[in-house]
Amino acid sequence: MAVTTLAPPRAGGNSPRRRGKAARWLAVLRQPIGASAGLLVAALLVLAVIAPWLWSDRADLVDTDQMLLGSSAAHWLGTDNLGRDLLARILVATRLSIGLALTATAITVVVGLLLGAAPVLIGRRGGRLVTSVITIGVAFPGLLMALFFAVIFGVGERGAVLAIGLAGAPAFGRLSQTLVAGIAERDFVAAARVAGVGRIRLLVRHILPNIAEPLIVNATIGAGGALLAFAGLSFLGLGVQAPGYDWGRLLGDGLSGIYVQPTAALAPGVAVVIAGLAFNLFGEAVAKGMGLSTTSGRTRPLRAALKKLRGGAKRETDGDVVLDVHDLSVTFAGADGPVRPVRGVSFTLRRGEAVGVVGESGSGKSLTAHAVARLIEETGQVDGQRLEFLGSDLLGGTVRTHRDLLGTSLAMVFQDPMTSFNPTQRIGRQLAEVARQHQGMTWNKALARAVDRLRAVRVPAAERRSRQYPHEFSGGMRQRAMIGMGVMGNPALIIADEPTTALDVTVQREVLGLLQAIRAADHVAVMLISHDVTVVGQMCDRVMVMYAGRIVEDLPASELGPAARHPYTRALVAAVPNMRTDLRRPLAVIPGRPVLPAQVPVGCAFAPRCPLADDRCTREDPPMVTDPAGRRVACWHAGEPITRDAGNARTREPLGNLTFGNGK
Repeated sequence: MAVTTLAPPRAGGNSPRRRGKAARWLAVLRQPIGASAGLLVAALLVLAVIAPWLWSDRADLVDTDQMLLGSSAAHWLGTDNLGRDLLARILVATRLSIGLALTATAITVVVGLLLGAAPVLIGRRGGRLVTSVITIGVAFPGLLMALFFAVIFGVGERGAVLAIGLAGAPAFGRLSQTLVAGIAERDFVAAARVAGVGRIRLLVRHILPNIAEPLIVNATIGAGGALLAFAGLSFLGLGVQAPGYDWGRLLGDGLSGIYVQPTAALAPGVAVVIAGLAFNLFGEAVAKGMGLSTTSGRTRPLRAALKKLRGGAKRETDGDVVLDVHDLSVTFAGADGPVRPVRGVSFTLRRGEAVGVVGESGSGKSLTAHAVARLIEETGQVDGQRLEFLGSDLLGGTVRTHRDLLGTSLAMVFQDPMTSFNPTQRIGRQLAEVARQHQGMTWNKALARAVDRLRAVRVPAAERRSRQYPHEFSGGMRQRAMIGMGVMGNPALIIADEPTTALDVTVQREVLGLLQAIRAADHVAVMLISHDVTVVGQMCDRVMVMYAGRIVEDLPASELGPAARHPYTRALVAAVPNMRTDLRRPLAVIPGRPVLPAQVPVGCAFAPRCPLADDRCTREDPPMVTDPAGRRVACWHAGEPITRDAGNARTREPLGNLTFGNGK
């Protein structure tokens, strides 16, 4: 297959996304308030740079003959008690006032981001402790906290900057925490974790770009608050100390003579108000223009051998086995005790084999796949007698110890193609990150590999498409690109979790055909999770039926019909209409509701909905039994014909004519 070298995307590319961002900023500046506040902020920043050069000598000139004079042509705002020009001093104080406020804002932003991103950086357990600290911090008024820290750090510029910066950190941390949590649950973040992206890189490359705009807006507004707070500390004598001066210091010095020279106190106060309003109004204008709310290194090369991973011992296994799972369970803490949405799941998946997993929503299909891919949240616990992928124990160690293996040999295709990619990065760059992370490729080679993989999954004009953003792809194209990301390495297993749910029938057929082609070409094992029994029956070799967190039947796909032995499997098949369905009769449905993970009954979980259930079913949970042909089923009445009442007689009917319930 031909490989085309692709230059890295330029930061200044004239893409629709960049044009959209530029248009939004221009829209902000077109607003009267936005334009006025923007010009005022720009003027303040320019003044902060040039004022000390132009007026420092005049501001520091002591003239005892000119003390406490009123406004005049020589001194527009008068003089202070040492005869120094008030206007010059206010202008010169702009640099220190603005500079200290921006420094304090920077501290607030950095510390707040670290607090808000703690669940991503140090895990959910440590994140909960940090969340408690944030909750306590936001319970106290900001000015009170600033005074508290000012006493700890001492008077002076440094102490005041630290005090104001740390006092604002809890509120900014709460905002960051909310925004980070919203992005961290997206599928493209999960995909990055599967690819082995480290926590810091995950935060910097995938999460922060998606929350940058609201953070910038709130930081801009926060700068105005920091300016006012700093002036307050200097006014109280806790901030800038003589001979230095900022607006707060000038206000405090002028207050003593306010009845003799009121301008000495009023002018610095007006400067503080104008500057604070400028930052706040500009931030509000940016928020309004963008539709936001204001309330709220080097990569490691691929290991030469994946035969032994840290934290997990390898045992001798059949070389044809890709995934070996035995007695797998996933447990979460619940209000009334532990909840196990996955209970004792066991199966084996071999090279080139396609296994379908079907069942109603909440049956544990996706959680089983996520447990295999090490994507279960830290609040959940994955246990089992065995969970081995390519002979390596995934129950031992952490995700970091298995990142190379999972990043190159396991591919995840998620349900929603729109959330499977980071919307702030180009498609090619996201695919290339896998090669950079695990194969040590340069950007040029990694991007060329990305184009090659896009071409392999039948994306037309692959080189041009690699430079586009996810929103420029259709749903089917995004799903193909997601599969392309999975085959950036050499996957031995592709887990496709509802890969065609959001797609129309034509595109669905193309995506499934693509998975089949990859499977045939590279002898890749496929685990297809779906609600569509028909699709699974056509595409897979074997079907596992899950109910209430466990596998209730494992049978060849060719027998997914009348030959199925578990009542739940037959109910699922009967609920799918076909061309032979009798339209004069109600459509077949499964009566009742699926079992909640926290309310699994004693005995067989399907018993309350099963037409074959008896007293034994409600007392004893049936074990999984394997017949000589390798088919497995967990049912006390496996293979028995379904009976239903017809008047006063008990009749037996074939599966095709059976109605499991009327849905009432």
